[in-house]
Amino acid sequence: MNNNFLIPANSKKSQLILGFFTLTDIILFGSGVGVTLLLLILVQSADLPIMLLILSPALVTAFLVLPIPYYHNVLQFIINLYTYFSGRRRYIWKGWCLNGEDE
Repeated sequence: MNNNFLIPANSKKSQLILGFFTLTDIILFGSGVGVTLLLLILVQSADLPIMLLILSPALVTAFLVLPIPYYHNVLQFIINLYTYFSGRRRYIWKGWCLNGEDE
């Protein structure tokens, strides 16, 4: 084989549930669907605004675990955005050309 190894591009997807979801994603989406089912059982109303409010936990969690390109899902994108904007933004150059001496 001449020590040549071929690693498939989708090798990370084999570690995910159904190729898309982590255990955290399944728990998050399951809790949203569970709350929605509980609200559907408890609230007896046929009004459209109330039904949209009842369905909102499942819709929001489905939106958060929706896969998007270059990120795992929307939740990971939001977390990365938050850490970028809330993190340190002042970068101090300590490159190879700086000898540590003040001029």
